[in-house]
Amino acid sequence: MIGLNLVYGVVGILFAIFAGLGLRDRRWANGAFHGLIALSFLAGDWLGDVGNGVLVLALVAIAASGRMRRAEPVEPARDRHGAKVFAPALIVPAVALLGTLAFKQVPALVDPKQATLVALTFGTIIALILCRTLLQAKPAEPFVAGRGLIDDIGWVAVMPQLLASLGAVFALAGVGQVVGMLIGTIIPAGSVIGAVLAYALGMALFTIVMGNAFAAFPVMAAAVGVPLLVQRAGGDPAIVAAVGMLAGFCGTLLTPMAANFNLLPAALLGLKDKYGVIRAQAPTALLLLVFNILLLYGMIA
Repeated sequence: MIGLNLVYGVVGILFAIFAGLGLRDRRWANGAFHGLIALSFLAGDWLGDVGNGVLVLALVAIAASGRMRRAEPVEPARDRHGAKVFAPALIVPAVALLGTLAFKQVPALVDPKQATLVALTFGTIIALILCRTLLQAKPAEPFVAGRGLIDDIGWVAVMPQLLASLGAVFALAGVGQVVGMLIGTIIPAGSVIGAVLAYALGMALFTIVMGNAFAAFPVMAAAVGVPLLVQRAGGDPAIVAAVGMLAGFCGTLLTPMAANFNLLPAALLGLKDKYGVIRAQAPTALLLLVFNILLLYGMIA
């Protein structure tokens, strides 16, 4: 059955290519960093929990060393293809959408839970083939350009995965239950508005601290979302989950911990204020958080 095995394989090969390009240019730290990421995707199951843990510590050590650096910028090729350059970019979402709908009809061939990721992977591969055939790009061009982008992002590229893993660790450690007991001593028993405020604000605050709504969700769902809003107040689990994530995304807009969303754009745009993106997003984020609270309360009360 086709599933994450295909996705991990393609991503692992891509990072292996990035690692090779880094080593070729004598950027040893970049090559080692990307090589370890490739190893995690290609052989993560074989490494086991301890091996993967050591691998993550090695990634942190390389990132903390400050030795990762960008490659020399590549002169962009002169545009001689006109509107055809949009074809590869548009084929990716098109194949992702159509593939998701089609793959779910053949569960024996493609894992239905991973249909979207599998379709997205196929869309990317088809786009690369189009770049070669339609635009006459050299085989190495997409990988060199991709390496340049991943170099600009740097170690921040793996932060979402690390923070999401941290959320899973917190959930397994019972942090959600502890937070739930603390919140239970603060909000009045049976108060729907109190539970809604604790859940939405908690999602935003935990996201601000952890930098990722996916890391905050297991904690707040176990603490408030499931026991108080779903089981006690009778809220729809899908609505509670969706609005909770939206509240968390409001926190994402407000925190430097979400470096790939907030600090990286400021660096790429050359802003003098590295928190300029956060300052611009803050009013919208706070307003959206208020509307999420009102929306969730109105659907449950």
